Amino acid sequence: MLIRNEVQKIAKISLKKEGFEGFDFQVLKSKEKAHGDYSLSVALEIGKKEKVNPMEVAEKIKQRLEKEGKKFFEKVEVLPPGFINIFLNHKSLEKLVDEVLRKRESFGNLELGKGKKIQVEFVSANPTGPLTVGNARGGPFGDTLANVFIKAGFTTEKAYYINDYGNQIKTLGHSVLKDDEAKYQGEYIDFLHNRLDKETDPYKIGKWASYIILKEVIKATVEKMNIFYDEWFSESWLYENKRVDKVLEFLKKNNLTYESEGAIFFKAKEFGDNRDRVLVKTDGKATYLAGDIAYHEYKFKDKKFNKVINVWGADHAGDVKGLEAGIEALGYKDKLDTILLQFVTIEQNGEQVKMSKRLGTYITMDDLLNDVPVDVVRFFFLQKSANTHLHFNLELALEESDKNPVYYVKYAHARICSVLLNSNVNITKIKKARYAHLLKEEAELNLIKEILRFEEIIEDTAKDYGVHRLPQYALELAAAFHKFYNDCKIITEDKKISQARIELTLASKFALNNILFIMGISSPEKM
Repeated sequence: MLIRNEVQKIAKISLKKEGFEGFDFQVLKSKEKAHGDYSLSVALEIGKKEKVNPMEVAEKIKQRLEKEGKKFFEKVEVLPPGFINIFLNHKSLEKLVDEVLRKRESFGNLELGKGKKIQVEFVSANPTGPLTVGNARGGPFGDTLANVFIKAGFTTEKAYYINDYGNQIKTLGHSVLKDDEAKYQGEYIDFLHNRLDKETDPYKIGKWASYIILKEVIKATVEKMNIFYDEWFSESWLYENKRVDKVLEFLKKNNLTYESEGAIFFKAKEFGDNRDRVLVKTDGKATYLAGDIAYHEYKFKDKKFNKVINVWGADHAGDVKGLEAGIEALGYKDKLDTILLQFVTIEQNGEQVKMSKRLGTYITMDDLLNDVPVDVVRFFFLQKSANTHLHFNLELALEESDKNPVYYVKYAHARICSVLLNSNVNITKIKKARYAHLLKEEAELNLIKEILRFEEIIEDTAKDYGVHRLPQYALELAAAFHKFYNDCKIITEDKKISQARIELTLASKFALNNILFIMGISSPEKM
């Protein structure tokens, strides 16, 4: 039961009955507790458009809200210059606790994506070397976003695109041969060089080496990050099955290409791009864009995804418009979203850290995971929004105390488990909230309201892809539980109060465990 959606339905009905149809509005979480649980600013918009006093409009809406929302609202108030604040009644909070206890692990499951297929492609680093912290930032991000979609009811696939075709593969072969055209270096190149047999063809060696790197290095690293893909898709397959040729032929037949100076260009400007794009170079070889368009045709035509989300590094920003233009040309406009992740630096004592011995100037994800637990890495990588540079504080990451946000959240879960264990109550038999009506203390109500936000967090993230709100929510939920634990004695002489607080503690456990699970982070019972 998404209470915010119930509030919105009631508000729409109220506006309609007051003759204010057609106004878009949002139900916002109130910033201050004194201003209730939710707020509406729609009266200000109506006042501006209709040239009427917004306070008078707000009063009319308030009176209607009180009638229509009497099952949910304790109070509705109006504040200048026309804000409407809504206070939930206790009955709605009781229902929430009951819902959590009934649904347990499925609490927060939504039906936003019912009947829809979505793919999240992330990391997809070239199989020419180990994963660096930069290209691996997309790992926790993409994995968590996909988990959100699963929770929101979408049929979801996690995909890795293997760039195992083209010049970088030949360059890898030269590097393994250690000849004059070598580019890549490091311990992994030495390792591959020592495994060479009599083969001398750079491309064949590159194909072999990329397979070894993918199988023995990249796949091992992503598994260390607790990431498990549904599909590992090979770029070579597109060429072996003539999918790139077929896309080029389609664009040509539809007069969407032209030749210039020996190269074939795609008329990308006709689809909003700032320039036309090269599809086939003067040497007759297809560009990355041609392969990418063919790959996405496979996603939409063959796999029938309703939406595809690519999680790329910020260095690929210049490639987005060209791919979007190509997809629109194939008839799949607005079905692709691309998220660009900014760069990562590892810092300790205010200075950038260089950890890698294998790549020299880069830090590999394995280096980081060898020093920092995977749960901490995932949490820290999720804390910043995609468009924000990620400064990874190594000193804080290694701190095993509540100064480290990961340990602070995990300790809340362990404390919950300890309370439930020491209560001597068979929690498996608690299937509903029998005593939630007794929860009246401020810390109790604040904790319930934090649990209430769980479904809203899932809904909002499924819509705007802002996974950084998940670790922040986990911290706020943990803080609310710690406050409840400190302010309210859970096991008391009053058995009914004890039972009510045990029910709330169990509801907190499910909410906290669920949010950690979505982030791919473990929920310890002891610490």
